[in-house]
Amino acid sequence: MKAALNTHPALRAWPVRSRDRLGLALWTAADIAAATGGTASGDFQVAGVEIDSRDVRSGDLFFALKGEAMDGHRFIDKAFANGAAAAVVDRPVDYPHILVEDTNAALEALATASRKRSGAKRIGVTGSVGKTGVKEAIFAGLDRASRGKTHRSVRSYNNHVGVPLSLARMPARSHFGVFEMGMNHSGEISALTAQVKPHVAVITTIAPAHIENLGSIEAIAAAKAEIFEAVEAGGTAIIPADIPQFAQLRDAAAAHGINVVSFGSSEHADVRLLDSIPAANGGSLVTADMGDTRLCFSVAEPGEHWVSNSLAVMAAVRAVGGDLGSAGLALAEMGGLKGRGARHEIAAISGKALMIDESYNANPASMRATLRQLGQTPATRRVAVLGSMKELGDFAPRFHAQLAAPLAEANIDYAVLVGEEMTALVRDLGKGAADALAGGLSFAHCEGPAEAISALEEYGITSGDAILVKGSNSVGLGRLVAHFVGRN
Repeated sequence: MKAALNTHPALRAWPVRSRDRLGLALWTAADIAAATGGTASGDFQVAGVEIDSRDVRSGDLFFALKGEAMDGHRFIDKAFANGAAAAVVDRPVDYPHILVEDTNAALEALATASRKRSGAKRIGVTGSVGKTGVKEAIFAGLDRASRGKTHRSVRSYNNHVGVPLSLARMPARSHFGVFEMGMNHSGEISALTAQVKPHVAVITTIAPAHIENLGSIEAIAAAKAEIFEAVEAGGTAIIPADIPQFAQLRDAAAAHGINVVSFGSSEHADVRLLDSIPAANGGSLVTADMGDTRLCFSVAEPGEHWVSNSLAVMAAVRAVGGDLGSAGLALAEMGGLKGRGARHEIAAISGKALMIDESYNANPASMRATLRQLGQTPATRRVAVLGSMKELGDFAPRFHAQLAAPLAEANIDYAVLVGEEMTALVRDLGKGAADALAGGLSFAHCEGPAEAISALEEYGITSGDAILVKGSNSVGLGRLVAHFVGRN
């Protein structure tokens, strides 16, 4: 074996790029001062960037941001007690620091410096549904092949603070960067994409999320299409081919002179689904046509929506020159994220039950998709714990009432409906035991998570049950998941 390795040195070699020789520190005091226009109190290095003193770890740079109701300078002592190496402040402090005029502007300036110093290919991800999962899947596929040289925004850091924070955290040695972009109003993604300046912009799908603020599906599509505005010259827009807003998104991308790659099952899709069959682990075995090649890969996450997501992932990986084989392996191994599809085995009467945690977010499209998947999940009984869908405005009663059909189609045995907005669905389903005895859906309408926990316990979780927990994050159904998972 030793002789063979000597004969084939390429087996032991790994390509070294110029930025691989850069320093290991994330930022030095001189770098931060130059980027922000601030003054350093001394010489230091930092390994991370943080804006919440509770999350600070040893070696972090703490930004004392100021908001309407909160001033990060109040938490300087806490940040350094947790191990901060330095802070960015707008007043002198008795710790290593960079003194600037405006800490919020300084964070954006450091983000810009991070983008400019890095040769990383950047991918921006937005969409009404699935952007966090797609961002994580793209990251997993690229990170495997780049041997840990891929960076991404963590959690759902996708707003006017989270995006520059994620950029500021990107190591200079990164080969790829994946950034999530969210919005509630028109113009917000425009500001975020100007910071990231992605080489590839991905839109997962368009659905009536935040319709309260934007008024129509077309307006939502226009707001999401803002991600194309600052795509680097020669860059790529990756858009869903199977939605009514396809032409709107295609034309918006073309107006900015960037390449368009569509994905889906439509005949005109550039990355086209040829076949999808259920896999033994609950996921899917997918065959896709990418124009000049065909791919066959497994997707561990269950559901038709993840089949579609996987096509967007493959398109994005290819667009930045990533390895499709590694991306396929990553999709085959991905597990659900907390609040976004994580699956838990929980204690039940005479055995174990399955709890599916989708408690972080909900809108009409994602509700239908996850209920459909619950209906396809093998179980003795299927239970849906559904929280209100927020930011639907005057459309809320109609969209909540329309959940009656997906509940019936999924053969749900019992539903726990949580929140005032669910009243419209309650009226549609009807009340009382008589409906259940006549073959209608048995359900409980609860004010909040505590009452929902009691309703589920009173119903009794038995061995073989499958329980979906889904709602907007503000409903607080994560508490219900924690309660039942914690009993283990």
